[in-house]
Amino acid sequence: QRYNLQPINLVRIMQHCLNTELKLVQQAENAGVDLGGGSNSVASEILQQIEVIRSRTQDTADELRRMEQEQEAFALQYHECTKLNAHLSHLQNQPQTNPQNIELDKKLRQQKELLESTLSRKVSGLLQQRIMLQDKLKATLSLISTVQSRILDEELIRWKRDQQLAGNGAKFHNNLDAIQEWCESLAEINWMNRQQIKDAERLKTKLPLDSQVADILFQLNQQITQLLSSLVTSTFVIEKQPPQVMKTNTRFTATVRLLVGGKLNVHMTPPHVKVTIISEQQANALLKNEKAGKGDASGEILNNTGVMEYQVATRQLAVSFRNMQLKKIKRAEKKGTESVMDEKFSLLFSSQFSVGSGELMFQVWTLSLPVVVIVHGNQEPHAWATVTWDNAFAEPGRSPFVVPDKVHWPFVGEALNIKFCSQTGRALTEDSLQFLAEKAFRSSGVNDFTNMALSWSQFCKEPLPERNFTFWEWFYAVMKLTREHLKGPWVDGCILGFVRKKQAEEMLSACANGTFLLRFSDSELGGVTIAWVGTSEDSKISEVFMLLPFTSKDFSIRSLADRISDLPHLQYLYPDICKTQAFSKYYTPFSDNQTTTNNGYVKPMLVTQIPRLGGSSLPPTPQPVFQPQSPENISVVGDNVNSYAAGGMDYTELLGVDLSGLDDTLETFPDFVPPQFSSK
Repeated sequence: QRYNLQPINLVRIMQHCLNTELKLVQQAENAGVDLGGGSNSVASEILQQIEVIRSRTQDTADELRRMEQEQEAFALQYHECTKLNAHLSHLQNQPQTNPQNIELDKKLRQQKELLESTLSRKVSGLLQQRIMLQDKLKATLSLISTVQSRILDEELIRWKRDQQLAGNGAKFHNNLDAIQEWCESLAEINWMNRQQIKDAERLKTKLPLDSQVADILFQLNQQITQLLSSLVTSTFVIEKQPPQVMKTNTRFTATVRLLVGGKLNVHMTPPHVKVTIISEQQANALLKNEKAGKGDASGEILNNTGVMEYQVATRQLAVSFRNMQLKKIKRAEKKGTESVMDEKFSLLFSSQFSVGSGELMFQVWTLSLPVVVIVHGNQEPHAWATVTWDNAFAEPGRSPFVVPDKVHWPFVGEALNIKFCSQTGRALTEDSLQFLAEKAFRSSGVNDFTNMALSWSQFCKEPLPERNFTFWEWFYAVMKLTREHLKGPWVDGCILGFVRKKQAEEMLSACANGTFLLRFSDSELGGVTIAWVGTSEDSKISEVFMLLPFTSKDFSIRSLADRISDLPHLQYLYPDICKTQAFSKYYTPFSDNQTTTNNGYVKPMLVTQIPRLGGSSLPPTPQPVFQPQSPENISVVGDNVNSYAAGGMDYTELLGVDLSGLDDTLETFPDFVPPQFSSK
């Protein structure tokens, strides 16, 4: 019934609803969202709320037009009444004896009474329209406030939190484009309602009418302006965060985006954006609106200014800083056990621009996620500890950059699992997490760590018992080794990794000879060792042996799979998987064509051996006077520790060595025993 007299408006609204539904479907398809999922229901609900507000805004726009027409009609009739009064005044000055004047006076007075009655009704109608319009605008602004709060304080904050968790490797459902759609709709609606309030104020000024009802247009104007300001300042976001571990004199990038820039035509005068680095103290002062926060920066950044550009295809107003570089940093004084890797900074992105032909001026700024500044690569592990703890345990609405000193283990375990999985491709098992909990708490006698809280000091400050490194340093080194050299076997489940030495012995003792497993070393940072069950040359009793751990340096020479292939003692991956089945796809291919290089030299191949251990299928290699550097001595678990501890591990059997310089070598090292060579 509402649109009986305005069918075009009905068509327009229906068309808009259909377009909105189409956008929703496209967003869901592009993001790979299940149309029955929670994310889509939230998006659908928000879009429905926006459409309700848009419809109400259209209603008040129609109401405002009708009110303006009524007011114009009133003005015309009022002008007509004024003319009648003037005519009557003129007649009163004429002689009253003229019958025509008397008749005309009577007629004009009747018209005046009728017109005044009509004007009186119109005044009442206009006053009622103004009251109704105010009430409708007030209700619409209340709805805008509710939806805007949901989008900015829930959805956008959730997006920022997800972005922060993604810094630890969590999966990031990036729905920023959908949030921009909502914010653009709100910006348009806010602006339309603001214009309607201003139009209502203009009509009121044009025709002042006495009313017993309080005029709230001024307050409504303030409210809608505040809503618009909040929308603009909150949608100035960092789409691509700068690196959270930032090395001086190293190039880095970042991208900032204004979600409502296109809709408010900000791009017509493209804003400039400036980037500075500020300390935690300065960030706190900035949030408290203190001048100290807007003072000097805490460092010098090259290429720290840019102009926002509008991409028509994506409707995005953004600026990408592609060549920033931190040249200098000013550090605060340290207290107690604090180190430079504990200190957090933030990049401050700031800009200013006008909206509505200079009608409204906005100063906007946003802070990046916490940044730890380092000057050397060896500071990286502890810096990542600071960043990981902050990303995982930052609480909503915190003061920069406060984090809890203690966190219950389930949350720590979840953070470590997310981090490890993102870096290596496979999540940690419950047994692995139990192992990590025992190591972090320095306790192996606890079965349930659920209610135990791990402190920051235990996490990355205090060395592990009888070690010169912390829990985090051990975990980080293992993660780095796995990512760089063991990713394939780890993803396949070929590496147990998080197994204690004693547990490995117990597991292998019940297995057939030749069974082996891989575990991360407790004593060597970033080391992995091979434990296997077998017999030695002079004993028929099965024992568990453990190779000295391999590190990243060793794997840069020869891969884990190739080393396992070299050792005939290793036959079955625990519990009973043939090693060829588990590792053959990672073996380095070899053919006779590879033995000769382009310059005519014969290329050697390094092979891993364990001297004086039975079962070798390789030709014996005499031990030179100068022992090889890597791998180091073998470690053996069992009764014959002393007899094997001194044994070297030699992988220097050379297949097809260039002999042209051998005479010179023998003259230089007369005691060197030349190895036996075999060619293929």
